Amino acid sequence: MLSRWGPYTNMRMMTSSGPIVIDHAQGVYVWDESGKKYLDAHAGLWLANVGYGRAEIHEAIGKQAEKLSWFSSFGGFANRPSLDLAERLQALFAPENMATVFFSNDGSEAVETALKLSREYWKLMGKPGKTKLIGRQYAYHGVTMGALSVAGITPNRRLFEPLLADARHAPAPYRNHCTFHPGDSQCTMACARELERIIQFEGPDTVAAFIAEPVQAAGGVIFPPADYLAQVRSICQQYDVLFIADEVVTGFGRLGEWSGSRYYHIQPDMMTFAKGITSGYLPLGATAVSAPIFEVFLQNSQDRGPEFRHGNTYSGHPLACAAALANIDLIEKEDLLSRAQEQGRYLNEQLQKLVREFSEDIVDAQCEGLLGRVELHPHEGQAAGIQGEKVSEHMKAQGVIVRPVGDVLTLSPPLIITRQEIDEIIFALHETLAGLKAAR
Repeated sequence: MLSRWGPYTNMRMMTSSGPIVIDHAQGVYVWDESGKKYLDAHAGLWLANVGYGRAEIHEAIGKQAEKLSWFSSFGGFANRPSLDLAERLQALFAPENMATVFFSNDGSEAVETALKLSREYWKLMGKPGKTKLIGRQYAYHGVTMGALSVAGITPNRRLFEPLLADARHAPAPYRNHCTFHPGDSQCTMACARELERIIQFEGPDTVAAFIAEPVQAAGGVIFPPADYLAQVRSICQQYDVLFIADEVVTGFGRLGEWSGSRYYHIQPDMMTFAKGITSGYLPLGATAVSAPIFEVFLQNSQDRGPEFRHGNTYSGHPLACAAALANIDLIEKEDLLSRAQEQGRYLNEQLQKLVREFSEDIVDAQCEGLLGRVELHPHEGQAAGIQGEKVSEHMKAQGVIVRPVGDVLTLSPPLIITRQEIDEIIFALHETLAGLKAAR
């Protein structure tokens, strides 16, 4: 029996087959302990934005470790890397109107922080009844109880219920599987109006915040209609509801911009970050807050005690913050935002060729920046998700790692990927689809 219980892992299967043990990595490739080489077309888990084996980040971590490996940030203490990173993030996300940053350890904690901030904010504003939180169907916001309560992937939620009582859910802007117009490509933005209906039904004086990923990644890489986020942002402003943008996947260049909010031209009240903030070299989460919200906390400050009674032991860990600073340096120095746009266009062109060739197998393929999806037709009599799992396993055997979400293959390669490496992904997918088609 395996001693390690893996996250989101079928452990019964692991006891017979064992895990694939990744031994080392470089660039966009990883190698397992047997020496097999894989092109990681998912950047680990949406996050190895600058690629693997970057000496600049290793050196930054090592240099900081020699000076100060860790000290608590509670009660007025700080370390220089966390202060420098906070200033860097404030400058980077000034266009989104972010003013200050609260550090945590990962995306779940960053979301949990935002949810707690939203509830306390309204109490400080003299509106203690504004406690309800609205998420969306297919949303993934993490695994802590608050984050899970606003998330909308049913299998992830069911076994941990009851969750927070004051969480509600709006429909996702999923054009391929529209709640309001199934099978109809004509978008009427009914999902945005449904958010407004929910707020009206619940009572605007009871709703604290709405949380949304600019692109719903783990839900199947759901790209919203162009004006959707602007519309729901406007609805939140109209009804005095805070807008939290969950940028854990879409931040730090994934869409060819610093944030998904910038890509879709909105200014949220809060933003959550993790993953690409360090490209996975060390765990780090962050919750950015706009100036008006932060000012409310400062104005209600007492002579003693914290304004926000919340924190994580490793908040602002100096090694993680040093890694993040070096990571951001690389993104800027190598202009990886432009690279994500350019290589994303090429990836999208190649995906469209596959759509034309395998129209009976592919429902839809799309890419924005270097975040993509390939939705597969389930075969007759086949349970949902089987085709996605089958295709991803065949691609893995060919040395390319993608992540299936049901029958959607999700793509998020490192931003440093080349056209030749994109061709390797496309070739593996082509050969897999061709082989499965010939076997039918």
